Amino acid sequence: MSDFRIDIILYYIPLLLKGTLLTIGVSIVSICLGSILGLIVGFGRMSRHAYIRLPAACYINFFRGTPLLVQILLVHFGVVPLLIDRTDVLFAAILSLTLNSAGYSAEIFRAGIQSVERGQTEAALSLGMTRRQTMRYIILPQAIKRMIPAFGNEFIVLIKDSSLLTIIAAKELMYYANLMRGQYLRIWEPYLTAAIIYLILTYTLSKLLNWWERRMNQSGESH
Repeated sequence: MSDFRIDIILYYIPLLLKGTLLTIGVSIVSICLGSILGLIVGFGRMSRHAYIRLPAACYINFFRGTPLLVQILLVHFGVVPLLIDRTDVLFAAILSLTLNSAGYSAEIFRAGIQSVERGQTEAALSLGMTRRQTMRYIILPQAIKRMIPAFGNEFIVLIKDSSLLTIIAAKELMYYANLMRGQYLRIWEPYLTAAIIYLILTYTLSKLLNWWERRMNQSGESH
């Protein structure tokens, strides 16, 4: 590394930052949509009806048990052309990460909801609340507070896993790192720079998550 070239990095920094913005944007949209879908699948997984519970379980097992790279390729080359009759890299990127995130989010929701003591549900029902009201006003507020660390970790994992989108030429961070490597036939400059950017993103998010957890704990203790 004696001939490490800073000038190459400085030249590519604008493009790397552009790719970083796409990485962050796609991850945010995917975690939000994945959480919504995951909530639906999570409730399905807890359903008393087998015809709802079994498909939800299959969905979770598939997206948690198969490589994200394979899922990205299936969505990009198989699913997206069926939906919009053409290939759309950005749509495929968001859809594949959303579907994957939903599989993990569903388990986070299920674990969070089931962690709330059953006695609270029984007490709410005995007071005349419906099951929907009990879930909305009693169970979910407590469960979501407990889910925050898991969702924070899921977002961090999603940011790192978004690097796999380079396989379909999504113009995220790794796309430009590979472009940099191809243009200059260098290894250390593009990939070390990309690694540092990912590290900054994940480290910052983990610190924000820790701060939010402490704030939530202090808020709970004050009440």
